[in-house]
Amino acid sequence: MLQSSDNAHGVRSTSPASNPNSYNPVKTVSAPIEQATIGRSLVIKGEITGSEALYIDGRIEGKITLTDNRVTIGRNGTVQADITAREVVVMGKVTGNIECSDRVDIRSEGVVNGNVLTERISVEDGAVLKGGIQVRSGQQKQQNSAQPQAKIAEAPKSSTAELSKALAATAGA
Repeated sequence: MLQSSDNAHGVRSTSPASNPNSYNPVKTVSAPIEQATIGRSLVIKGEITGSEALYIDGRIEGKITLTDNRVTIGRNGTVQADITAREVVVMGKVTGNIECSDRVDIRSEGVVNGNVLTERISVEDGAVLKGGIQVRSGQQKQQNSAQPQAKIAEAPKSSTAELSKALAATAGA
């Protein structure tokens, strides 16, 4: 049975919900996540850097460096690039190496052709992963950051090619 907005005493409610012209702001518990989006029809060739999360549904060729943020490759996304991020979620196709400080998540429709270096990894049933995987522990990360700054400055920086060779050597062992 339908009920009218009159209550049991025949008096109309004056709550804000019954007034269509009232403004009730939505209260958020946490701050909204800033996320840039690269749409389906966009093609970007070059280097992408920044300090916010990135959602890719288009095509990227080059290099993606979002060290402290999440990179999500959507179902329509195609990435031919090395990715360095805190977290990477793959639902599309990635050709290139992935280096994460936290987690790589390859969903069931995701395809990765390249080496993965991460602290945690999740590969769903149906996902395709062709390449080497190196999972480092949080202790290794802490030990590396505990080295004196002088030694870090003296040591040559490893390139992506060196990382690929090292991962290939460990995968073949």
